[in-house]
Amino acid sequence: MAGTIDEAKKKFSRIVNSRSYTRFNQSQNPDGESSRVVVKLSVDGEEEIDGVEHGHVQHETYTRPSPPVPLNKGKIICSVIIVLLFLCLGILIGYATHRKSEPPSCPSPDSLDEDNNSEVQPSYDVPAPTMDWSDIIKVMNEKLSSNAIQDKLSEYSKVDRQAGSSGDNMLANKIHDTFMKLKMEPWVDEHYVMLQYPSSSNPNKVLFGSEEIGSPKGFLAYSATGRKTGRVVYANYGLLEDLKDVKDSGVNLNGSVILLRAGKISMAQKVGNAAEQGAIAALIYPDPADYETLSSDTELYGHVHLGSGDPYTPGFPSFNHTQFPPTKSSGLPNILAQTITANMARKILVKMGGRDARSNFIGLFSSYKLGRETDIVTVEVNNNLVDTKIHNVFGVIKGFVDADKYVVIGAQRDSLSSGYAKSAVGTTLLTELARIFTEMKKDGFKPRRSIVFASWSAGDFGNVGVTEWLEGYWASLDKKAFTYISLDGVVTGVGSFRASASPLLHKLLQKTMQKVINPIDSVPVKLRQNLFQSYGGNLENLLRPMMMDDSAYPFLALAGIPSISFSFVPAGASADYEYFGTVLDNKESLGTVTGQKVGDMSVAAAQVAGQIALRLVHDHILKLDVTKYAETISNHVKTIINRVVELRHAKVDKSESLSTLWLNRAKSSFVQAAKALDEYISKSDLEDLEMCRIINNRIMKVEHNFLSPYVSIRDAPFRHIFFGVGWQTTTDLENYLKIVAQKNATFDLDQVLNQFALLTWTIQGCANDLAGDIWSLDNEI
Repeated sequence: MAGTIDEAKKKFSRIVNSRSYTRFNQSQNPDGESSRVVVKLSVDGEEEIDGVEHGHVQHETYTRPSPPVPLNKGKIICSVIIVLLFLCLGILIGYATHRKSEPPSCPSPDSLDEDNNSEVQPSYDVPAPTMDWSDIIKVMNEKLSSNAIQDKLSEYSKVDRQAGSSGDNMLANKIHDTFMKLKMEPWVDEHYVMLQYPSSSNPNKVLFGSEEIGSPKGFLAYSATGRKTGRVVYANYGLLEDLKDVKDSGVNLNGSVILLRAGKISMAQKVGNAAEQGAIAALIYPDPADYETLSSDTELYGHVHLGSGDPYTPGFPSFNHTQFPPTKSSGLPNILAQTITANMARKILVKMGGRDARSNFIGLFSSYKLGRETDIVTVEVNNNLVDTKIHNVFGVIKGFVDADKYVVIGAQRDSLSSGYAKSAVGTTLLTELARIFTEMKKDGFKPRRSIVFASWSAGDFGNVGVTEWLEGYWASLDKKAFTYISLDGVVTGVGSFRASASPLLHKLLQKTMQKVINPIDSVPVKLRQNLFQSYGGNLENLLRPMMMDDSAYPFLALAGIPSISFSFVPAGASADYEYFGTVLDNKESLGTVTGQKVGDMSVAAAQVAGQIALRLVHDHILKLDVTKYAETISNHVKTIINRVVELRHAKVDKSESLSTLWLNRAKSSFVQAAKALDEYISKSDLEDLEMCRIINNRIMKVEHNFLSPYVSIRDAPFRHIFFGVGWQTTTDLENYLKIVAQKNATFDLDQVLNQFALLTWTIQGCANDLAGDIWSLDNEI
């Protein structure tokens, strides 16, 4: 009988409830009264992320339900009568059977408390009540504590944290437990990646002639291995212009061992440049002119993969079940690469002869020669590849309106050396912000969108953990993750501020800096300036191009997700924190460069990251400024037009065939679309949640649409036309046109026309998508 009654109820429910919404599902309370609305963080279709199956997808464009198809009235009446008969019969039988056997019940105090304290989330049709923005910032700032940060920082910096080690795994478990206690529904991604470490039984070596210069403990992961001998050549920082200067001096770099200073560019770029010149090995050392406070025996650690992620699974996520093709990244060097100490480099430079190095090559050693044919150096690298399991740990604070849209806040957890400033500070702030945001929800804050907290592993090997996760889910992440905020290396000084960000985030960064007070001003608290005033009042002077080693870079250039990284740095700092990649990246060093203000500066960094994240999940419309991208596009198009003019002035053959008309029109289309969207937003009813969601979806597509659709992700993983790497970028085109105008390269008209066409249609396609529905477009191009 019970089964029949249940079946009847189901049929009745199907008839009465003619509409359903997959964004939320309602679960009936045990007492049969009011329903509790449960919001699920959803993924596309039946996709499972991290072993947990999530709810149904909210479609990209919210649409009102269509009118139900008319049903046969006679069938409806008969069905209703049958259902009512079954219901009445079931109720009578149940009442007669159980009425005498069950005592009357009343709710206990505990159950009342549970009902009152349970978090009832609103349906999509009703906007979530939330705190005022000023109250949100006030509550967050009150909960941030310098002492709490310093206590947790001491805890997170104690263990050895090499990727995949027991210390790294222990820290991952600790973070997972923290997220669990905060009820953030944590999950873990496991990846099986190839990492490279020195051999414990067969150390790497460097010899000058037959004399052993040393056996360095520092190393460069992903170097080629073996033993190579050749003439040694000194080439400053290994910049392309440095190598050109050496060649112009009559020195043959083919088959040479190139000695390079650390700094200016990444070690991977140095080794890549050396390999292009035919070198067989590269030695990299810290010159005292650049690393003033390092001891002469300080070892350097790093990697030389000119790319991101596991270089032995390029384009594929390194999950255990993935079938990998027998391939490796084109960014892996085919030459030996090794770091040496300043003392070892001094021994080599003293023995070298040949021409004097140029004045801009000179550091603080007594001798800098380019090298003679007879200056022979042998480099031996015996690193081993190790198949390693790493863990990325995640927790989520779910939104109350658009739970399937989220900002990601991430921090690298591992370190090849001490990693105090590089990873321990960021990991501490990650868990502290998670705690504070969770407590704010209890105080009444209801974010419209979700916040995902991510702890990455294998960052010191080239953002391996970050990239493998992106490769695993990149097909859907750009539709869900609308911003990435990096906490890596956010405190390395006190005198200035430096940031790298998508143009979409420039305006939000500036407004956030104007709301955060500089914690180290010597004046009374009430008279202190905000960060923006303290650091010059000009955002352009604080911005830097985002580099490949930045953990935010794969989000921006690989996945097309607006990203930002920032750091408090010493005054006038133009280079990275000099202790990065050394054992001196410790508590004492960071305390010295910050004047023992690590806690205060960490609070300021948490305020910057926290306010950016909260603003993005609080407002109806995403605080991503599409008009700033209009400026970026205009600047690049202007540069390309000027380069074409230079070609014509230089009377380069066939340059008259180039036309920038269509590229310029594509730029104008984007400018108009961005302006039109701003006007549309200003006239829209922001209480219309359907409208807000449609507008936000248009904004979210902008960054992803700048990933060139005309190149393969396997061939050019960083496909972004403005911030990527490869021939598809505006920078590559601008540089090529420049060197052709200078008569340093031959002009390939077909190549340039092809690049013009692909850039034009990438920008135009983004403009079309930003403009909205196809029937709203002005088909000017």
